Amino acid sequence: MYAKLKEIRENRGTTQDEMAILLGYKHKSGYNKLENGERKISIEQAKVISDFFNKSIEEIFFNN
Repeated sequence: MYAKLKEIRENRGTTQDEMAILLGYKHKSGYNKLENGERKISIEQAKVISDFFNKSIEEIFFNN
C-alpha cells in the first residue's frame, strides 16, 4: 500500500512537501511518516489523497 502511494505520487510529479500541505502538516516529515508506514493513514486522509489523485481509495490503499 505504501509503495503504491509513493509510486502514484511520483508518477504524478507531486512532492512530499505538496502532499504535506494538502494534508495539513507543517513539515514534509509528517507526510513522509505516512508514506513509509510509520504512521497510520486515517480514513479522512485517505479520502483527501484519493480525491487529489482522482483515484478510488481501494485503488490506492488496497491490494487489487
